[in-house]
Amino acid sequence: MTAITVDHLTKIYHLYDSPTARLKEALHPLRRKYHHDFYALNDISFSVEPGEVLGIIGKNGCGKSTLLKILAGVLTPTIGAVTVNGNVSALLELGGGFNPEFTGLENVYFSSAIMGYTREQVEKNLDNILAFADIGDFIQQPVKIYSSGMYVRLAFAVAINVDPDVLIVDEALSVGDIAFQAKCYKKFNEFRDAGKTILFVTHGLDAVLRYCHRAIVLHNGAKVAEGSPKAMVDAYKRILVNCYGFDDAEPVKSAVVDTLEKTDQPQWKSLFTLNPNILEYGNEAAEIIDYGIFDAHGSPMTTIISNDLSVVRMRVRFRQTIHEPIFAFAIKDLKGAELIGTNTFYEQIETGTFNPDDEVSVTFTQTMRLQVGAYTLSLGCTKHESDGLTVFHRLYDLLLFEVISAKTIFGLFDVNSSIDIRRIQ
Repeated sequence: MTAITVDHLTKIYHLYDSPTARLKEALHPLRRKYHHDFYALNDISFSVEPGEVLGIIGKNGCGKSTLLKILAGVLTPTIGAVTVNGNVSALLELGGGFNPEFTGLENVYFSSAIMGYTREQVEKNLDNILAFADIGDFIQQPVKIYSSGMYVRLAFAVAINVDPDVLIVDEALSVGDIAFQAKCYKKFNEFRDAGKTILFVTHGLDAVLRYCHRAIVLHNGAKVAEGSPKAMVDAYKRILVNCYGFDDAEPVKSAVVDTLEKTDQPQWKSLFTLNPNILEYGNEAAEIIDYGIFDAHGSPMTTIISNDLSVVRMRVRFRQTIHEPIFAFAIKDLKGAELIGTNTFYEQIETGTFNPDDEVSVTFTQTMRLQVGAYTLSLGCTKHESDGLTVFHRLYDLLLFEVISAKTIFGLFDVNSSIDIRRIQ
């Protein structure tokens, strides 16, 4: 028996251009329509097995929260059906199901009652709830004075300690501190090992890689892909840069790099959201006219999975004759510290001579084993001369990207150690 079955689920909202249009539709004798339909969800089907952790990912407004609210019984579908076998506990939004005037303890009972649990069931798990929330004497204070962190600690403690068969979590953990998140994910694993089911909506793609068995991708209210966490993260990355093409959740080989390289106008950078605060300088003897970050299949990406192959590319046009220019890239953190990078001089690559109007495409291929976080890309075209380093063109912090990882990394980057353990008799 499946834990959750979603069958051709559709949720339609009627949108009106003005309050007057809504009133005119309500009063019109011939029932004329003054609204247009908005499909928050459109013909979605999937199933979840007991003990499975399913990640649901997609851009804001794609229908993730609407889907979870229907599964939790908060909303009703317009078309289609949902079947959930077992007790459901849902953490849909910060403080959802709490009365701000009640104390934390009163809200434990209040929120549990909304989810359909009896007072006796709550009292049986009360010690575990209070220990998990770990908010001390504030449990006797009105929740309206709680910080956002205290809110979510108590709400999650209630949701996860009433012994549900299905746990639904919608982005609520983003306000918890690291220690609390670690405790939550440990509880997730305990739930999974106990054969319970978790539906998890998050923008933290590393959490999808680490904790989910499977994932689905929503876009504009529709399910566009379903499969392994790695494949779905790749699909989501294509959505982020408006580079679609889904084929049963398999990565789609893209000719975008080769195609753009043959065009007269630079277009790679048009696929990315550029940093408006780029630092740019140089004597303009050469110009970096195009650039981007791509995956091994040639698809542009702003999210890199640590240890996956990544490609940094730039196109340079020359305005003067230059012998042996140096092409470089660097990665910096958001504080401006340069972390990794290289150039053709360090790599001992002879670049040749370029004349006015010559263009060159430079490709750096590597695995970026960086810690999870946000980074910036910088590019440069320079040359060592007798009087020092001549800068033809530098672009610092020209675009932002994110690194995610399926494993915990200590420090700045993954050293990718090979560990051998042998018992000595």
